[in-house]
Formats: sequence, C-alpha cells, structure tokens
Amino acid sequence: SSLSSFHLSDPSNGSFNLKALSGSSGYRFGVLARIVNYMKTRHQRGDTYHLSLDEILDETKLLDIGMKQKQWLMSEALSSNPKIDVREGKYAFKPKYHLKDKKALLRLLDKHDQLGLGGVLLDDVEEGLPNSAKAIKALGDQIIFVTRPDKKKILFYNDKHCQFVVDEEFQKLWRSVPVDSIDEEKIEEYLKKQGISSMQETGPKKMTPIQKRKKPGTQRKRRFKTHNDHLNGVLEDYSEGVPSKK
Repeated sequence: SSLSSFHLSDPSNGSFNLKALSGSSGYRFGVLARIVNYMKTRHQRGDTYHLSLDEILDETKLLDIGMKQKQWLMSEALSSNPKIDVREGKYAFKPKYHLKDKKALLRLLDKHDQLGLGGVLLDDVEEGLPNSAKAIKALGDQIIFVTRPDKKKILFYNDKHCQFVVDEEFQKLWRSVPVDSIDEEKIEEYLKKQGISSMQETGPKKMTPIQKRKKPGTQRKRRFKTHNDHLNGVLEDYSEGVPSKK
C-alpha cells in the first residue's frame, strides 16, 4: 500500500507514525492506533459527537485503505476496542470518566472523597475532560495535587469544611511527642503505667470457641453366650454385619 511509508506529523490528526511498519498485520494495527489516537485528540478539544467510519478515514487521511482493512475495522477492531464507543454504526472516543465541564470534574472528585476512593489520575482527567487545563485552572484551590513516586499526578477534592485552625501550643505539643519506632507493645506498656487500660482490655472479649465433643470410645465387642458348642468351627459370626470365618 502507498500508506505503508506514510508519516503523519500533524497532531490534530492523531500524531501516529506509520513509517517502517512491515507486513499487513503491522500496518493494520498501525491504522487502528492512528484512528484511536485521533479520536482521543478530537475528544479532548471538545468534539465528542460520533463519526461514521468514512468520516474518520477522511479526517485521518486514510481513504486509500483496502476493503479488507475497512471491514476489519468495522467488524472487529473498532467495535471491540475499549477506548471506542459504538453507537448506531458510528464511533466516538470512550474515556474512563465522561466529564462535560469543570463542575462534572468537581462532582467526581467530591464523590471519590466521600466514598473513600482516593484521588483521580490527572491523565484520566485530561483524557475525558475537554479543555481540561483551562477547567483545572478555573477550579483553583478546590483541587489538591499530589505527585506519586512515578511522577504521575493525582487530583483530590479539597474539602474546605474539614479545614480548621489548631492553636500553636497544641501544635508544639503534638510535634514534641516522639512516636517514631514505637511499636504497639511499648504504647500499651506506657498506657498501663499511666493508669490507662489498653484497647485489648476494654474492647469486646473474645468468645472462647466451643470445644467439640469427644467421640465415644470404641465399644467393646458384645459377646453372646452360645449354646451350640458342639458346632464350633462350623458356624459363622454375623454380629458385625461382615462375615468372618473363625
């Protein structure tokens, strides 16, 4: 195909390089990646409406692909891609969080805070919120940023209802208490010396597990008096249900 060495440098069209892809499968997946990347780019700039495949191929300048590749895109590749939403034969980008505006972002962060779910990755916000940089800047101190060790940024809701002023004397007292390298046993020992019962003593008592009843010992084999002494060696004992020769 003439597109096998095509290099796309325009970021508005997906910024995906098809150069040096060898073989039909490599080319096919290169086309798929380029389409998904383009759909993400247009979503981020606010174009969230669905497009037909012909419209996508036109906007990504992929009109020269063959019918087999086109059929593969429609029947398999796009329909099964986790980042593509299919609706009535048309396609749009499917982010992790569908965020319409800054208010939707704030509601998402607030919900995560209330449910104890933690923060939200900035990458996921940028993926799903059109013009995210502008929206995040407008929210200002309603959002808290935390950078993970892997340099990824996490967004948290800044709940101002939880903010309060602590007297400076209490702050100094708090900081003066050394708690580093103190294990639970030492803390419990210290509390006992101060006349304070530990949580283990004041908490609910553990129920002693009920011991299983011992199985009754093996009963002695009942002996029955026999009256046919003269037939010893001929009669068989069926007292246990299993014939055994004497």
